This record gives sequence, C-alpha cells and structure tokens, in this order.
Amino acid sequence: MSTLTAVLYGALVVYLGGWFLGQWTGNFSLLLFLLSAVTLCYWLAERFHFRPAREAAAAELERQDAARREDLARQGIAKVDGDVGAAKEKILEQPWWLDWTAGLFPVIVVIFLLRSFMFEPFKIPSGSMIPTLLVGDLILVNKYHYGIRLPVINKKIIANHDPERGDVVVFRYPVDPRVDYIKRIVGVPGDEIRYADQKLYVNGQPVPVTPLGEFYNEDRLLYAPMFSEKLGAVEHRILVDPKRPAFYGPEPKSFPMHENCQYTAEGVTCKVPPGHYFAMGDNRDDSQDSRFWGFVPDENIVGKAFFVWMNLGDLGRIGAFH
Repeated sequence: MSTLTAVLYGALVVYLGGWFLGQWTGNFSLLLFLLSAVTLCYWLAERFHFRPAREAAAAELERQDAARREDLARQGIAKVDGDVGAAKEKILEQPWWLDWTAGLFPVIVVIFLLRSFMFEPFKIPSGSMIPTLLVGDLILVNKYHYGIRLPVINKKIIANHDPERGDVVVFRYPVDPRVDYIKRIVGVPGDEIRYADQKLYVNGQPVPVTPLGEFYNEDRLLYAPMFSEKLGAVEHRILVDPKRPAFYGPEPKSFPMHENCQYTAEGVTCKVPPGHYFAMGDNRDDSQDSRFWGFVPDENIVGKAFFVWMNLGDLGRIGAFH
C-alpha cells in the first residue's frame, strides 16, 4: 500500500506540475472530486480494516505480556523487566501513507463541498474587467446564487436567481469549457443588444453613462477615459477609448446561433436567445467577449463574483464590488 500511495502522489505531482507549466489545462473541481474519492477509500480502509488490525495486534501483545508475567509469577519471580507500552504505541501508530490519505479526507471533502456549493476563489488573469477588477485580484464567487449545480459536470439541479443585467459572472468559456472567464452580463434572454460607435444599447435604449475623468491603466501603461455606466439597478465603471475602433477583427462566423447577430463597421447587434446571456468586459476596448465569440449558455455559468478577498500588490482592493 505504501508503494501504491507513493505512485498516486507522484502522479498528482506530475499533473499539478504540468498544469502549472501550461502543458495542459487542469480541472480543479475534478481533481478535488478524485482526491475526495481516493482519500475516502483510504479512510474506510483505515476505519474498518487497518486500525482494527493494529488494535488487535496491540491487544495480543498485551495478552502475551500478561501471560508471561503470570507464568513468571507462578515461578516466584515478582519483578519482571520490560514495558510493552512503547511497543504498543509503535504498533498503534498510523503509517505515513495512511496519515497522508485517510488523515486528509475530512479536510479535502470539506473544501470540496464548500467550493462546489458555497464559494469558490478565482484569480483575475487579464485586464478585461478593468477598472472594476484588476489583474491579480483574488475574488470570491457565490456558487449558489444562480442555483445549486452538481460539481464537475456543472448540472443545475435546484434553480435560484437568474443572472441579471449588471451582474459580474464567472462562466465556462463557450469556446473551451475547460477555461473560466469573468465578464459582466449586459443582455439577458430576449434582449436586443447593440454596441455601436462604442456605445451600448439595450432593447433600443442607450445605457446611461457619465464621464468620470481618466483612469491610469497599469495594464497598458496609459490613461484611458473612464465612465459610470448604469445597467438596471447596477452602477459601475467602464473604460472606453475613443481612439480605438468600435469593432475590430474579422467577423466571427463559427459560434452557435451566429445568425442572431449582425456586424457592421460601427459595431454589432445581437438578439439574445433563450437560455443564453450576452457578456462584456468593463474594459470595453480590451475585452474578448460575446461580441467576438457569442452567447453564454446558462449551463456554463459557474457563479456570481462579489468580493475581492486579496490583492498582494494592493491590500486596499479588499472588499465588495459592483
């Protein structure tokens, strides 16, 4: 068993190493599920086999010692050297391979359940949500706000709130579901979303914006015009650079329900289909979002982002955000 455990830990190290070095894309939910299952097997084996076997061996040692002392006493030898206490403790001691598997099961399963059904941490890897979220922000995502989903397969089993305009949402990238994206929902099912000449329209109505001066974008090392935008009940900040084109790059033609969108030199107009959402980054000119790869299916949604719990470069970033 010790050899098998060493092999399993070796495979885990190789997997995590390749993930860290970018050799493959990891799935942390699946990894936690597998770790929970494997450590559960070890915990059950320890609870019902290995620990009873050690306890039986320790009891047998005590029985043999008592029998020896009793036999010597019958021979008139009252003082007997030797104490089996240390040997008994050694027999009862949990081996390393059980300590690092069965012993970790309660911790791993609690983390798995909390991360699957309550809150999940994420790190902001890019500047697409500047100025709301900065590169390096460590955020928390509410996993139950939009409903309870089965871990790993992300299948919704209990509905809760629906995503609303203005929500900051983490979802599985439709192009590659192994990758997590974070954007702001600007369109819900049935909405007509138009982004033209760097202005956002929802169902034909322009979204109200108010100039807020300039924001120093450390990601691009320049100042960018900043605005306050109001989507429904949510007021938040966006960056819009008038020097950038409203839409850039070739017209995408491969995403599902592409026929719901029309592209022009001024921008894009899309009708959001049922069960889908239109998402955009707050850094409007530096965000690959629904304008380029299409709609976010409801089944891809992971949860609602709501709190920065750490930024090692700026502790003042800690707190709730819109």
